[in-house]
Amino acid sequence: MEISQILANGVMAGCIYGLIAASLALVFGVLEIPQFAFGAHAMIAAYALSLFSGMGYFYGVILAAAVALVLGGLVQLLVFEPLRNKPHANLFIAAFGLLLILQGLALNIFGPNPQVVEPPFAGVVDILGAKITYHRILIVAGVFLIISLLNLFLYKTRTGRAIRAVGQNPMGASVVGISAKKIGILTMAIGSVLAGLAGALLAPISQVYPTMGDALVLKAFIIVVMAGMGSINGALLAGLFIGIAESVGSSFLSPHLRDAYAVAFLIAILIFKPSGIFGKPARMG
Repeated sequence: MEISQILANGVMAGCIYGLIAASLALVFGVLEIPQFAFGAHAMIAAYALSLFSGMGYFYGVILAAAVALVLGGLVQLLVFEPLRNKPHANLFIAAFGLLLILQGLALNIFGPNPQVVEPPFAGVVDILGAKITYHRILIVAGVFLIISLLNLFLYKTRTGRAIRAVGQNPMGASVVGISAKKIGILTMAIGSVLAGLAGALLAPISQVYPTMGDALVLKAFIIVVMAGMGSINGALLAGLFIGIAESVGSSFLSPHLRDAYAVAFLIAILIFKPSGIFGKPARMG
């Protein structure tokens, strides 16, 4: 396989990893919630896309994102908000329990048989010797657009600055009248949308089934720790690095060790920089 094809495959996978990791980084950076259930949020959005895809892929993506938005808001309001002042272990258990509940619901509603979503564009393009489908190009462009819009929202809008304020100093934010509860619901909803969009982008190149998000969220968690908890842009860069490393390692070393490469890099980074490559200062307050 040509190196250009290997790199193209790695970039595509890395973009999906990075988008899921960005959702985890956002929620953990603001709320300190290890939202492992975001893999299930991606799965729910993929199923929603499969239901709405008859309206057209892009309309289906919008509706799937809306489903993820509502799901994230409800999850924060009903599950994590009541646990806000509880030990962090309770949040971990709640996230894991939520993952199992959502997977069980999907299994009961949609059954065990995988569903297929047709890509919006057919065909392949040759770029520097790599054969790349149009949908894979859409994934890469879409992820970079989504992360760019998220940055604009967080740094250029009043609501985005309120989210960052709660993440940096919750007590100080409450003093100036920012509602931690409302910001928590909004942050979880946005994170859920990011995960849902990752699921919707992945659906046409992967079958949709109840456990499709498990490997993604596990890889994303490793990426978030590598990048530094709370670093959104760092999560995307680390996701790209892991995607390319997996593709190169699978081609030149062993495909059976594909999942081990990310763990090996994580261990190396934690040894030399425990806070992660782009780790931010500890939260105050």
